[in-house]
Amino acid sequence: MDLRDWMSQLPQQLWETELTQLTLPGSHDAMSYCLDIKSPLLRSESDSFRILDKVFSCFTRPTIFKWATTQDKSIEDQLSMGIRYFDLRVAHKPHDSSSDLYFTHVIYTHLTVLETLLSVESWLESHPREIVVLALSHFEGMNDRCHESFIHSLKKLFGSKLCPRTESVLTLRSLWASGYQVILSYDDHSAARHEELWPDVPYNWANQRTAQGVIGYLDRKKDVGRPDGFFVSGLNLTADRYYITTTPSQTLRTLTLSNWACLQTWLQQQLPGSDPHSLNIVAGDFVGTLPLCSVVVALNHKLLHNKFIQI
Repeated sequence: MDLRDWMSQLPQQLWETELTQLTLPGSHDAMSYCLDIKSPLLRSESDSFRILDKVFSCFTRPTIFKWATTQDKSIEDQLSMGIRYFDLRVAHKPHDSSSDLYFTHVIYTHLTVLETLLSVESWLESHPREIVVLALSHFEGMNDRCHESFIHSLKKLFGSKLCPRTESVLTLRSLWASGYQVILSYDDHSAARHEELWPDVPYNWANQRTAQGVIGYLDRKKDVGRPDGFFVSGLNLTADRYYITTTPSQTLRTLTLSNWACLQTWLQQQLPGSDPHSLNIVAGDFVGTLPLCSVVVALNHKLLHNKFIQI
């Protein structure tokens, strides 16, 4: 299935539906496909883990790499596969005299943030009716001055594609009419000073190692009711350090693949829309390998046949 332009190819009846009521495929830790195994650890890692990593790096680094890598396709490939939400964790490297920022997941990426987002902007130029939600967060090692410089660069890069948070109507038709293609979530207090930036998008993270654990958590969240705006249901699995050290043959990839069938069955039963039990953004790992995008996009067609659509 070709999902490069799936938004513009939705039935016209859905062009008036709020993006918060559609189901959008998302990528958890979207940039972890290009982690630099030789980079420093994040500042937030514990002192004991730093000591262990310094003494036994020949063991810790391969382990970090196989459990911190959550994606195996470039961001351009993920866009072309249908991903429309990106979980992007940003940081400044310690002792780096440059102003370059990198993505992170325990360690740092090879690619810088701005060169990556330039690729996103270029892809959007070629797909003018596709909308993305970029969720920037974490921001380790960044002070207010660094934030302001970074935000200035983001505004310059995306320009008129940035949808301001004051926009009250977020349907495909209205966004196309205004030329907006980027909803930029910025999880820092500095975002309040810039109308082009949206607040953080809540991410429902189960912190579970099995599909049953993830599903149980997400079902409990559904019983509480959905937020008014964008929100993410994470299908990503998590393993603690005890499990990682006691199952050396396992990786996050093998764990994810072995649990996918159960997750997919649950996902196919879900609904988009405004109902309290509905989903919005569904994010997962290894989105280039698993058919997450096709399943999530297909859910939107249920809106044509049930009462949850609001026009």
